[in-house]
This record gives sequence, C-alpha cells and structure tokens, in this order.
Amino acid sequence: MKYLVMCLGLMLAAPAVAQQKPALLRGQLALPEFAALADKASETVNVTLDPNILGMACRFLSTEDPEEAKAKKVCTSLRGVYVRHFTFDSDFAYPKSDIDRVVRQLSGPGWSQLVDAKSRKENTDVKVYVLIDGEKAQGLSIIASQPREFTIVNVVGSIDLEQLHDLKNLGVPDLEIEKPAPPKPVPKAEPKKK
Repeated sequence: MKYLVMCLGLMLAAPAVAQQKPALLRGQLALPEFAALADKASETVNVTLDPNILGMACRFLSTEDPEEAKAKKVCTSLRGVYVRHFTFDSDFAYPKSDIDRVVRQLSGPGWSQLVDAKSRKENTDVKVYVLIDGEKAQGLSIIASQPREFTIVNVVGSIDLEQLHDLKNLGVPDLEIEKPAPPKPVPKAEPKKK
C-alpha cells in the first residue's frame, strides 16, 4: 500500500514538475508567446536557442569552414539566443503594449540603453540595451519596430559586439550593427626647425 501511495504521488507530481518553466538566465528576457501576433502576421521568425540547443548547434559547426569557425567561436561564449520577428500586411497590426511589456524588463539592474533611435518620418523605433556585469557585457537586447514589422533579439552570455555578425550561421538575422572603423593613424610630429 505504501508503494501504491508513493507511485500515485509521483504520478500526480510529474505533470506539475513538467509544467514549471525553467528559470531565466541572467540577461534573458521573459518573452511572451505572441500567439495573437503570429496569427495576424504574414511572416514570423521564432529562434529559441537555449543553452542545451546552443551547445548542440555549436558542436555541429565546422572549424574547417572560416564562416562556421567564426560562428562556433561566438556561440561557445553564449548561453542563449532568442529572436521574435513578425511582418504584417498592414500598418501597426500589433499593439504597442506588446513592445512596452518587453521594454519594461530592460529597466532592471545592470541594463543600460546604448541606442534609442526614432524616426517620425519613417515611423521607426530601435532600442538597444546591454547588460553589464562587472566590466563585461552579459546580455544584449534589440527591440525594433516599424509600421509593418516588429523584432526582438535577445542574446545572453559573454558578448563581443563585433562578433555578433557571425551568428547568421545559427539562423539569427543580420543585426545591422556596424563594425567600428579601425582607428586612423596619428601623424608623427616633425621636429621643429631652428
């Protein structure tokens, strides 16, 4: 009887354990399901590379191919990549509250806003936030909206902004972050003539 009660208890507890969401990683946003947006959208992109999937994806990247080797180097320092992108056939088919819900999370400790670019003429809004832990970037979030598109990119882990271009081999869209130009050489001062 004791074993029967114990087995029943385990069977009842199993669904509750299975339904628990894993804890968020430092720098990871709690992204809504956006099911209503997906139903309205003419095109959707949903990339969810959690630590397990990211680790597995990194193992399949070749070190022989130069592009894949770069992506492999980047992804070994990351713990997660999350992308939600929606394209619509009409202007502003998504509620602004969906964007605001995500942006509010970025006011937490450690997050700093790097970019806040708005264009009234084109009706676009791009926000870029970075999570600084000590002296290292441990999270990056990009939220971009325009009349017919809405995109969220959340990269979690040790981040080098210059290397983010190399994530395209993992299905991450081009983040359009320009690599900084190399510094211009400083001309040497000529000695003064007497």
